[in-house]
Amino acid sequence: MMICKVVGHVWATKKEEALNGLKLMVVREVETNEKNGSTFVAADSVGAGIGERVLVVTGSTARRAVGSDDRPVDCAIVGIIDSLEVDREAAQQKKSR
Repeated sequence: MMICKVVGHVWATKKEEALNGLKLMVVREVETNEKNGSTFVAADSVGAGIGERVLVVTGSTARRAVGSDDRPVDCAIVGIIDSLEVDREAAQQKKSR
């Protein structure tokens, strides 16, 4: 699982039929050093919105999250993060390096 931030929507009027009915969002991986990571498209199975931090899964787990192993999905949003607690001491040590 990855922590990401939703940064946009994808609209595709022409797409693989198996993607019909899926909400596609643009997400950016959040790295521990608070810089932005990779940006990619994820199928949203929980109703996330732009600006929210989310939990994202990849591979076969993502296909299961959207309800079918036959869908051409390799990334899915499976949770919206309400709060996040990190070991502050460890984070400060990493930041000062």
